[in-house]
Amino acid sequence: MASADNQQESRDRRNGDYIAGFVDGEGSFHIAFQERPNLKFGWQAVPGFRISQNFPSQHVLEAICKTLGCGYIKTNDAAGKRDKTLVYVVRVRKDLLEKVVPFFERHPLFSEKRKDFQIFKIIVQMIGSNAHLSIEGFKKIVRLAFSMNANGRYRKRRKETILANLRILRDCTLSIPHDSGG
Repeated sequence: MASADNQQESRDRRNGDYIAGFVDGEGSFHIAFQERPNLKFGWQAVPGFRISQNFPSQHVLEAICKTLGCGYIKTNDAAGKRDKTLVYVVRVRKDLLEKVVPFFERHPLFSEKRKDFQIFKIIVQMIGSNAHLSIEGFKKIVRLAFSMNANGRYRKRRKETILANLRILRDCTLSIPHDSGG
């Protein structure tokens, strides 16, 4: 029986290493920032993990989704109508923290993406411990996120724009004077 267990463990290790290598080439770890006027600082940090692949290789994305036990596969809307790619996406914070991060700790990346993953892991852990709810914690997340993915070179917004536009909503009670009738 121990031999069967060893074979399964070896197979799991190979599959995990294959996925890590695949992600080294086709995956990304990213922290997006969305303007959200109703939130404390006016912005939301949105961590995500994704892998793009052409339609004929959909089975690879399905296998990765099954192995990680989270996420979903969709068409790559951002790529345009002529694009024939799919994207595997994980955005649920709990899944990122409890499934994606531990997976890549067990199956390390080898490319420059390893650095991005390490920063991503710190940010996801910060969000998991609610550090993003303090202004200093949120600023640190912004700075860290912009040190990933070629130092934010391909982002729509600049780090300085986000940091300059952070605000703090204060609890306010609308006070309406009552007509005293006099």
